[in-house]
Amino acid sequence: MKENQIAIIIPARYGSSRLEGKPLLKANNKPIIQWVWEKASSCERVDRVIVATDDDRIFNACKEFGAEVEMTSSEHKSGSDRIAEVAKRHPEIGYIINLQGDEPLIEKSNIELVIDGILEDEMADISTLVREIKEEDEINNPNLVKCVFDLNNYAMYFSRSKIPYERNIGKTKFYGHLGIYGYKKDALFKMTSLSQTTYEQAESLEQLRALQNGMKIKIAVVNNIPVGIDTLEDFEKFKSMVEAQ
Repeated sequence: MKENQIAIIIPARYGSSRLEGKPLLKANNKPIIQWVWEKASSCERVDRVIVATDDDRIFNACKEFGAEVEMTSSEHKSGSDRIAEVAKRHPEIGYIINLQGDEPLIEKSNIELVIDGILEDEMADISTLVREIKEEDEINNPNLVKCVFDLNNYAMYFSRSKIPYERNIGKTKFYGHLGIYGYKKDALFKMTSLSQTTYEQAESLEQLRALQNGMKIKIAVVNNIPVGIDTLEDFEKFKSMVEAQ
């Protein structure tokens, strides 16, 4: 069996405060989780794609359309914990991409950039993506996480606040974080074994646990905006889009 496989693991929960059961909502006769799985499976460098869920309905739906899917504990507090459980069962996996199960519109090129971040940079423990944001409502929106990074494209901090503080107007750019991560296996296991840190608890952002413990997160900047499905309105827009094609 090939060692150091690259795996995309897609955490998928049935429960959601804003849109319960969204992985199984169908657009063009395919559930959202299938749309995401198909996009992940289109990446040539990826050795396997695994859906990680704690719900029998999602498990059975994934089996029906031919996905590799594994059941996980229902006690996990984050998607990272869920994918770590799966990764621990597979010593042949060396690199893990955490792709959210509610982002069927993510670009294949974006996934490839995250893979590049952990394969090509020996210093990087984790890789992720950001995009430039210019609209004030986005810059000030606490639901859109902001990121600042150094001249070598390593993250310095993530925040729900507007960072950096703009003392000199027009002298800086702002970047919004996209919720896809690449992990070297040992980095994933390390991060999920650590206790929550003060900044993580303050901001409710688990990537701050990695930063506060000295881990390095490589940043790549993209121009497109992969839209996640968080609400019924988001789903209806996606459904209209794919059914019009």
